[in-house]
Amino acid sequence: MRILLSRTDRVGDLILSTPAIASVRRSFPDAHVTLACSRYNSVVVERSPDVDALAILPDDAKPSVFGAQFRGVDLAIALAPRDVDHRIIAATRAPMRVGYTYETRYIARLILRTMLTDVVLSAADPTVAERRPDRVVAHEVDQVLAVAVAAGARTLAHELVLPVTDADRAAVAHLPPDPIVIQLGRRWTEHGSTRASCLQLFRDLRGLGRPLIATYGEDACELGEEVERAGVADAVLGGLPFHVWAAVFERASCVVTIDTGATHVASAVRVPTAVLFEGKWFRLASQEWSPYRVPNAILRKPPDESENSLRASRAEIVAAAASLIRRSG
Repeated sequence: MRILLSRTDRVGDLILSTPAIASVRRSFPDAHVTLACSRYNSVVVERSPDVDALAILPDDAKPSVFGAQFRGVDLAIALAPRDVDHRIIAATRAPMRVGYTYETRYIARLILRTMLTDVVLSAADPTVAERRPDRVVAHEVDQVLAVAVAAGARTLAHELVLPVTDADRAAVAHLPPDPIVIQLGRRWTEHGSTRASCLQLFRDLRGLGRPLIATYGEDACELGEEVERAGVADAVLGGLPFHVWAAVFERASCVVTIDTGATHVASAVRVPTAVLFEGKWFRLASQEWSPYRVPNAILRKPPDESENSLRASRAEIVAAAASLIRRSG
């Protein structure tokens, strides 16, 4: 049996799809499983024990042309509710082609009925979630697992899969143990947060008596350099290889982040996490993208950047970190 899976979007989304990927592997142990992904998110699955081959979608490729090379597979599953992944799966012409979309996207539902053999509907629609605060939205992990079940998976896995090796751990062994790791990102400097408040957050967290480590990616190079110049962290690390970054998180007493990708990396290495979500779409994000199966605190960015609002937000973050550290022993 030959199976094609497809998820070509963000790193965090693919991390949350690893239980579904593992469920496909467990349910079809003798199958050859290929995962179509992007060059960007392939780092998540390059060590996956549940995938036999990766197929990287070229930046300039048409999804339908790319997917056509997999004609002859027996089962094809789109793990993301995106047109790119739907078109890749549709082009395989597999006897069973499964994907999902949102309940209220009626035109997409009609189109998908012509492309796929089975369409799972998700309640995770941003506008509906905000209008209906009483409505429970399933976590993204569970939504993607539902797609795997629709495709015939019967032996389900629920843990995130992100292998960290001893070599990754050795690369960060010089760092202080049990730190608070703060993942820097562009959102720390806008819409309810400022550079100055971010720097002050480090000073406030210092009162918890733990070492402070800042990590950052390409979107926060300037902020990372500013944190380093200010001397508010014990270590500032940027541009880390993906699995080394995960190893930094793994040794943390808790992770504080404003980025969902970092949230899901922290969940994958089973570290308590405090995440600050944007005010817009908070009801949806706090359910669908929350830390998964780890102690966590879900916070909301303030509606403005007044000193009172920023001070209250920092106090909330510090209290959340303190509580998570206590809970984790």
